Amino acid sequence: MKPLVFRKAKRVRQKPVVRHKMHITKGDTVRVVRGDDAGKEGVVLRVLPKANRVVIEGVNVVKRHRKATQAGEEGGIISHAAPIHASNVMLLDPKSDEPTRVRRKRNEDGSVERLSAQSGQPIPRKR
Repeated sequence: MKPLVFRKAKRVRQKPVVRHKMHITKGDTVRVVRGDDAGKEGVVLRVLPKANRVVIEGVNVVKRHRKATQAGEEGGIISHAAPIHASNVMLLDPKSDEPTRVRRKRNEDGSVERLSAQSGQPIPRKR
């Protein structure tokens, strides 16, 4: 007689969720430096830290065909901004309106302040 063998239950192991450290936040004015929309400026509408992507107003606009619903929404072609990778955008310097890298400085009270790498001016957060 063959011995009874218990097999482990097959389970799918999920990858741990990685949240990327973002150098921009919602409400910042940024310029796209790479890609099809290079040179365009806009305000950040959403930040997606799990995907390391941002949605910018008027950048990477795609069209979507929507069907009408019974709730009253009309159908048709709707255009909206799609997310792009955060490495393709740079924050604008408040002094010169040119793209700049961001430095962080911790104040005496423990809060973190963002500074422009070019001019050294603080970049305020608009939330």
